[in-house]
Amino acid sequence: MLTLSPAVRIYLATGSTDLRRSIDGLAALVRERLTLDPLSGHLFLFRNRRGDRLKVLAWDRSGFWILYKRLEQGTFAWPANDAAGSVEMRSTDLALLLAGIDIAQTRRRRWYERVA
Repeated sequence: MLTLSPAVRIYLATGSTDLRRSIDGLAALVRERLTLDPLSGHLFLFRNRRGDRLKVLAWDRSGFWILYKRLEQGTFAWPANDAAGSVEMRSTDLALLLAGIDIAQTRRRRWYERVA
């Protein structure tokens, strides 16, 4: 399980991505398609066309990390392609996504949260 600081943002690239890309290719996608800085320290998630594989790109001040998950059965719930190109999510949403829960089908209760 990942433990993330509240300062770390998580961006999910909508649609599918060619996961044959490595670190440099995914970093270029972050710059071009998501118009974000891959060196920001935030997490960037990409899913393949079939929906059974996921890559997470992260920068930790000394280099890039790629986390890769392949499901043996089933697919990851993923938003369709939209104009923005990315969706920002919370670390709790990431945990649900990785656990196989469709976040779009869940309802978030009203809750106080301080926005920075």
